[in-house]
Amino acid sequence: MTDSHDPAAPRRRLQDVARRAGGVIAAALLMLGAPSAALAAGPAAPAGCTGPASGTWLRIVAEGVKSASGSIAITLYPDMPSRFLAHHGSLYVTFVRASAGNTEGCIYLPKPGVYVIALYHDANDNRKFDRTSVGLPDEAYGFSNNPPTLFGLPSFRSVRLNVSRSGLTSHIQMKYP
Repeated sequence: MTDSHDPAAPRRRLQDVARRAGGVIAAALLMLGAPSAALAAGPAAPAGCTGPASGTWLRIVAEGVKSASGSIAITLYPDMPSRFLAHHGSLYVTFVRASAGNTEGCIYLPKPGVYVIALYHDANDNRKFDRTSVGLPDEAYGFSNNPPTLFGLPSFRSVRLNVSRSGLTSHIQMKYP
């Protein structure tokens, strides 16, 4: 039987040559025959992607931003209801300069999985979510999956976002008080 009918034959020949060549040459020959690690990992993260660097990233688009004042805070929560909106419950928070209309940001995720994204428009750049004297939001906000919030906070189930791979985009509509 000839190698032309065996799809694994070219790889075996390359491995055989690499074994005979030894050392660095062997590694280089195997790398030439293997898919590039960069291609296998998916698209590269855009410049300015924030958070602890990893191979998984998510693009966030805050839609309906009314002004370019301040920043849009992007908060990443793990898939744990007890940590959702809890003090020190997030994995991390990052800030991107606000742009009227749409504001884009990029965050690294620990790995593909289920997360929750919460945004707020920190128009005065004081790095906190401001509330009125009766406790209602005083700044715009939004959540992954854009759940209704007319009667209070959204349910945890409604904001869970499945990020199956790197390079996805989440569009979040900002809600102004």
